[in-house]
Amino acid sequence: MSKNSSRPVGRHFLNIPGPTPLPDRVLRAMDTPIIDHRGPEFSKLAKRCLEGIKTIFKTTKPVILYTATGTGAWEAALVNTLSPGDRVLMVETGQFATLWKNMAEKLGLSPEFIKTDWRIGAEPAAIEEHLRKDKNRDIKAICVLHNETSTGCLSPVAEVRKAIDAAGHPALFFVDTISSLASADYRHDEWGVDVTIGGAQKGLMLPPGMSFNAISDKALAAAKSSKLTKSFWAWDDMLNLNKIGFFPYTPATQMLHGLAASIDMLHEEGLENVFARHDRLAEATRTAVRAWGLEIMCRDPKFYSPTVTAVMLPAGHDADAFRNLALETFNISYGSSFGPYAGKYFRIGHLGDVNDGMLMGTLAITEMALAVAGIPHRKGGVQAAVDYLISAHASPARAAAE
Repeated sequence: MSKNSSRPVGRHFLNIPGPTPLPDRVLRAMDTPIIDHRGPEFSKLAKRCLEGIKTIFKTTKPVILYTATGTGAWEAALVNTLSPGDRVLMVETGQFATLWKNMAEKLGLSPEFIKTDWRIGAEPAAIEEHLRKDKNRDIKAICVLHNETSTGCLSPVAEVRKAIDAAGHPALFFVDTISSLASADYRHDEWGVDVTIGGAQKGLMLPPGMSFNAISDKALAAAKSSKLTKSFWAWDDMLNLNKIGFFPYTPATQMLHGLAASIDMLHEEGLENVFARHDRLAEATRTAVRAWGLEIMCRDPKFYSPTVTAVMLPAGHDADAFRNLALETFNISYGSSFGPYAGKYFRIGHLGDVNDGMLMGTLAITEMALAVAGIPHRKGGVQAAVDYLISAHASPARAAAE
């Protein structure tokens, strides 16, 4: 917004990597009277959502819905399957992997952290090597973020599964898809994941406040011997009542109306088209960043995220100051930076209900903000992104290969 303006004019550009802007259709679906969460109308809605969400995780197994953020679903995954002192293998892909590790410690688990420089995803070979050293099979779970929201790095979950199998290790496999679900290809059953953690406020295009555990038969078996304390998070209570379309506590009824609409929207577009759209928008963003002469936080293209691009600023320039200037001048919000890179990068979210034109508005504002902030860069990032998108629509197969 202009410094001379008495009020923000037009729509705010929310380009953080979640929560994402809510589609009007989802908002309208949630704009309904409250219904009895113990009545037949609610049971029908809940069953519709509980079955529908399986298609997004690509599983035939149960998916549990929590009235909680993704952090709650992390805790649910751990406390339902593990016992005090259990060793858990994790990978330091960034801020959220670090927070998950901290949670494991607080719960009385013993996490082992494979270190990285925060600029790559999880390396399957490093996981396999670590597991091969565990001769006594003491490691009980492997926890990986599919998409590290803080850095814009996507980990190859299918390859990690192969690495676990190659090591012949029986540990459970947990995957966080909070910033990739319904935005990047993900296959809970096919990739042999035991617990997939998801959140509503990103690719599912809902407000914060709903999260998920997709669970395998192996995870359900582990839950029978788990000794960690749980009450609110307990799977057995949830599964028993979910069978008849209810919950053991008051659920977020309006969120379920929104979830039903979101699932419908995703299938109307087609999941493969959803994934292709996110890939296209991500590459257009990276094309602009390269044309500006700036550095992408993710240093290896094989780990590029389809949902968020973290942009490094030149040494001596404060990314938080840049974000504040962009918000004040152009009414746009970018994601912040974390940990050892605090103040060194900003994040452009390009996930959820976003199309080419919306992204071009974001990139045009970003190029203007870089100039106003005096950040050294080359002009032409927006045009480079335009040229890429024209090429992508003219020849989708060629663009997908780039």
